[in-house]
Amino acid sequence: MLALPPSHKQSKPSALNQIILSKETMSYPHPHHQQQIPVPEPNVRKSRKPTLLRQRRTNPIIWCGAFLCIIFSIILIVTGIAILIIFLAVKPKHPLFDATAVSLNSIYLDSPEYFNGDFTFLANFSNPNKKIDIRFEYLDIELYFHDRLLATRSLKPFTQRKGEARLEAIHLISSEVYLPLNLSTELRNQVQTNRVQYNIRGTFRVRASLGLTHFSYWLHGRCLLEMTGPPTGVLIARSCRTKR
Repeated sequence: MLALPPSHKQSKPSALNQIILSKETMSYPHPHHQQQIPVPEPNVRKSRKPTLLRQRRTNPIIWCGAFLCIIFSIILIVTGIAILIIFLAVKPKHPLFDATAVSLNSIYLDSPEYFNGDFTFLANFSNPNKKIDIRFEYLDIELYFHDRLLATRSLKPFTQRKGEARLEAIHLISSEVYLPLNLSTELRNQVQTNRVQYNIRGTFRVRASLGLTHFSYWLHGRCLLEMTGPPTGVLIARSCRTKR
């Protein structure tokens, strides 16, 4: 039996030789390097199926509303063009307001600042149009001395045919109307010089009719009257204008 040399003799494994160290345990990171932790990539699908969108049908009510709006717009445009053609062909004129005669019956100052008066004038309303009828739906007449209101009167509505004129006697009475001292002094001076000036302001709402077409608007009449003193004050001069 051959004896093996000592170098080939098997030695028992010790307990220390049985401890196996992994590379991660043995490797120490450098102090100047940070350890990077790998982040798992999300699972991204490379291909996606296209999403099918359902086509919604338009509500019939919306179509009906749009159709009605178009019809209304067409009617509005056609009506506007027709009215414009009528205006260019007919050339409507607004009615006129004038004061043809006056009667200054009395002026009495109860005290230095309170006015009493009696005044009548003949108003002339005329319709210069040859194809349009006019109706005065609202009429308000005011009497002023400078900017101070002395009396007011409302008239009943009336209609004027084309080319027609109407005379209306308007009686205005003032009772205990306050006048500032400077205005009452000036009024006294005008009575003494036999030259009294009044202002008449008329506000009217007019409706013009041509066949089935009609339109309404506001009209303003202004008259500056110069008269002799009471009790038989008559018209000396006047300046009247009517505007919209």
